[in-house]
Amino acid sequence: MKKNLGKLLMGDAKDPLSADIFHKLSLVAFLAWVGLGADGLSSSAYGPEETFKALGVGHHHLALYLAIATAFTVFIISFSYNQIIELFPNGGGGYVVASKILGRNVGLVSGSALTVDYVLTIAISIAAGVDALYSISHLESHKLAASIGVLLVMIWLNLRGAKESIKVMLPIFLTFVVTHLVLIGWGILAHAGALPSILAGTVSETHQMTNEVGLFPMLALLLTAYSLGGGTYTGIEAVSTGLSVLREPRVKTGKRTMFYMATSLAFTAGGILLLYMLWDIQAVPGQTMNAVLASQVFGSWHIGPLALGDAVTIITIASEGALLFIAAQAGFVAGPSVLSNMAADSWVPHRFANLSIRLVRKNGVLLMGLAAAAFLYITGGRVDMLVVLYSINVFITFTLSQLSMCVHWWSVRKTQKDWKSRFAINGLGLALTTTILVATTIIKFGQGGWLTLVITGGFIGLCVFVRVSYGKTRQALTRLDDMLIDLPFPETIPEEI
Repeated sequence: MKKNLGKLLMGDAKDPLSADIFHKLSLVAFLAWVGLGADGLSSSAYGPEETFKALGVGHHHLALYLAIATAFTVFIISFSYNQIIELFPNGGGGYVVASKILGRNVGLVSGSALTVDYVLTIAISIAAGVDALYSISHLESHKLAASIGVLLVMIWLNLRGAKESIKVMLPIFLTFVVTHLVLIGWGILAHAGALPSILAGTVSETHQMTNEVGLFPMLALLLTAYSLGGGTYTGIEAVSTGLSVLREPRVKTGKRTMFYMATSLAFTAGGILLLYMLWDIQAVPGQTMNAVLASQVFGSWHIGPLALGDAVTIITIASEGALLFIAAQAGFVAGPSVLSNMAADSWVPHRFANLSIRLVRKNGVLLMGLAAAAFLYITGGRVDMLVVLYSINVFITFTLSQLSMCVHWWSVRKTQKDWKSRFAINGLGLALTTTILVATTIIKFGQGGWLTLVITGGFIGLCVFVRVSYGKTRQALTRLDDMLIDLPFPETIPEEI
């Protein structure tokens, strides 16, 4: 009975020696966009909102600068990660990059930050998804319980296999893409006549604020809003980390996936910021700003006496909430991959590199899920708290990865002709990610940012303890081998004739 129940829940065991097993399990670019790119795309549900709120009342026209900066930053970070994909085609992301170029200790910091980040990816995606769904249901109670329930389902799906879980989520992903394409397209088209006044208002507000408070305070406000929207860019790392699950040729598949992700994220995040301005969206208690936006954009839609707008709004926000659940998939796919690479270097127990009968890293999936549950419980599932922890950690890895690539291109400048252009891309990426990291840490340190640094530091300490333990074990085995080698052979007693 136990065996049959296990087969029912987890599925049949897969043969690792089958000639076509990797082809069956690996992801083409489109499915990788769903499984790994959903993390980045779903951040449009909370990243632009955090940016817009940070501008404060009376400065919303400045969001035009931030919409352009958001799209630009997405493409720069994506292009810089394409170079990481080319240089490290077996995956591993920021951990492998920093370890190979800057040394194992820097790699440990990057890998630890990345592991905690993927845990937070799962936690914030599920919490934000529940918030989005509650925005259209007008419920407030039992949010934490709902988040934990969704998390348990996600753990179960990923224990069955990454590809199986992504296929289940594909219709939701496509619904999100279509509804948000319509939302942004129609939202801009319906207010196209207001675009010249928006441009004029932005220029007027810029001059007015510069004259009243000065240029640097205005730039400080823009930098603050820009950095607090750092959650928008947090899913870009996942493709380079999860290359091991992509279809061959991995580099080509990874770069195509990155293109899909960058284009869709830049359009969605930048478009939503523009719509906030065009439609003069204000925060409403109990609702996300995207829910308010959708209700205003679609509110006037009718087919005769039938009010179509409410139904379209519900579908749009429901798909957004569901996509946030899919975004948690990136944590379950890429997180165990990072742990596997760290296990190979003895930073975490070696069992995290093992595969289950379904050829997934079961121990990694369970650790990521349980740690995400702990974060949800500690923060009460509050997105505003989780997004601070989330943004700081991912930009630690971003910054170390960009620094590593800059060091690499400088080291090969005498042998690689195009090193200058490649160095420039990663250098610009380094400048942007460092700016966001420093600004977010300073601004949000007292509001919970210190906690993510403590947690990441604690994880680094555990990794050092594990590695020291493995080192002591190896030394003990070496001494035992030496003792056995030095043992004298027993004297041979001649047989009596």
